[in-house]
Amino acid sequence: MNKPHFIISGFPKCGSTALHYYVDAHPEIFMPKQKELHYFTQSYISKLNKGPGDLEAKKSQVKSLDSYFKMFEGVSGEKTIGETSPSYINYPNSFKKINKELDNPKVIILIRDPIKRAYSNYLHLLREHRETESFRKSLDLENFRKSQQYSDFWLYTFNSFYYDKIIEAKKVFSDVLILTQEELNLDTKKTLIKVYKFLEVDSEFTPKNSNNRYNKGGLYKKNIITNFIFKQGKIKTIFKKIAPISPWMKSIKNSLISNYHYKAAPVDEETENKLVKLFKKEVYNLTKLGVDTSMWNKKFFDK
Repeated sequence: MNKPHFIISGFPKCGSTALHYYVDAHPEIFMPKQKELHYFTQSYISKLNKGPGDLEAKKSQVKSLDSYFKMFEGVSGEKTIGETSPSYINYPNSFKKINKELDNPKVIILIRDPIKRAYSNYLHLLREHRETESFRKSLDLENFRKSQQYSDFWLYTFNSFYYDKIIEAKKVFSDVLILTQEELNLDTKKTLIKVYKFLEVDSEFTPKNSNNRYNKGGLYKKNIITNFIFKQGKIKTIFKKIAPISPWMKSIKNSLISNYHYKAAPVDEETENKLVKLFKKEVYNLTKLGVDTSMWNKKFFDK
């Protein structure tokens, strides 16, 4: 039976899609056609489906161990096998099960400036026509949404708390690599060398898609094309099951919608300062852990 030797475990909105496609391009690495399997966190996230669009968004998730391992039946001599599920890192109680079933896999964790990550998360749901509140109001609603069993993707600050979860991952898994989205974007080739070495594959290989950028972010003018691309619905769910999104499909999608893209307004100063205060200790702990936080909000480092 083929099992993953490594997992890209999150965090959400930190570059896991791009990294998935970069490692998938390596001839010595097998990645399943479907990205984001979320099997090992099903007991935690399957019931979190009360937010707008949550039920549709979860339909593609893998529900059984047999179905999970079937995702890796296409392995044909690749040196290593991986999968990407950004929910895993948020649920440390799932780590021991992952470790047992996958025989102590290598773990890659992606993080980014927690304020930018939270805002990107908000904009994602805004693009999908699911979020209707302002960013400031949505932050105030986080505890209410949690109590109402919204998907954890609606919990913008929850997804930006990294440190404790990383520490738990390091306790359970023998090999953990922490990357920032900032370093992945700034010097993709250098970062991929680090990733390929970690995965023990040819680190001199340069994927043809290394200059590609996925999930551009920001906002898009509403029209028939962008509605179909972003809005959750049954037709979209069926399409994703029949033809899982591949890098070339992402490129076509980005070409189709690029003319409708516009930059979102920045986070207002009052909300920014509130989030700086919320995450300041978090950033301090991550910096002490050795994470390069130099490209994050400078207010985190004000005394």
